[in-house]
Amino acid sequence: MQEFVVMIPARFESTRLPGKPLIPLCGVPMVVRTWRQCVKVVPQHLVYVVTDDARIEQACLSHGIQVLMTGSACLTGTDRLAEAARQVPAGTYINVQGDEPVFDPEDLRALIAAMHRHPGQILNGVCPITDEAQYRSRSIPKVVIRPDGRLLYMSRAPVPASKSDSFSMAWRQVCAYAFPAGALAEFAAHPGKTPLESVEDIEILRFLELGWEVRMVPMSSHSVAVDNPQDVAAAEAAIIAQGLI
Repeated sequence: MQEFVVMIPARFESTRLPGKPLIPLCGVPMVVRTWRQCVKVVPQHLVYVVTDDARIEQACLSHGIQVLMTGSACLTGTDRLAEAARQVPAGTYINVQGDEPVFDPEDLRALIAAMHRHPGQILNGVCPITDEAQYRSRSIPKVVIRPDGRLLYMSRAPVPASKSDSFSMAWRQVCAYAFPAGALAEFAAHPGKTPLESVEDIEILRFLELGWEVRMVPMSSHSVAVDNPQDVAAAEAAIIAQGLI
């Protein structure tokens, strides 16, 4: 059994941006760019793309990427991860979202270090919000954290909020996670989404609702999640700026 593996969920049927994992960013499919960032830190044999789509599978295989296939009925990316985990025994499953083409490899390094400092805990990335547009965006999960780094709540609403509705400080989720095998199995065993998870459409909330603690790991603000068509240009600009052509 491996100490950990890295899994990159990639779903073709995205609601807001169909075919998202295969969108070419400066000529390279987005999911391939995410994989390239991960293997700067973790050996290739420990990194998998997880999908239910043959088009994504073939694109990955053509770039020498390991692929784990799952069924198409997974409710969330984390459910897909749990299904794939049954094929690859490991103590911890690190999840990097396939729509993070400029994911900072140092953030993956930070997640692995936190995994060693806090064995058996669920981990998720977080970084400050400095742009009010991000604070107001409903596509960006905002994070509320205890002083010791544990997650209190996560919401698509602009939180924390003042009476005057002015922006002063906030943090956003970075879509990188570490799930102990037992926590991932309990997540997947739950029959459907939990109530707050359903309302917010944020799957990390299922762990909170099931009684698990989630520890937030500080990460860089370099990530550019591609959720909507307008995010493609921003991702390509970041690729060029960071010299990732």
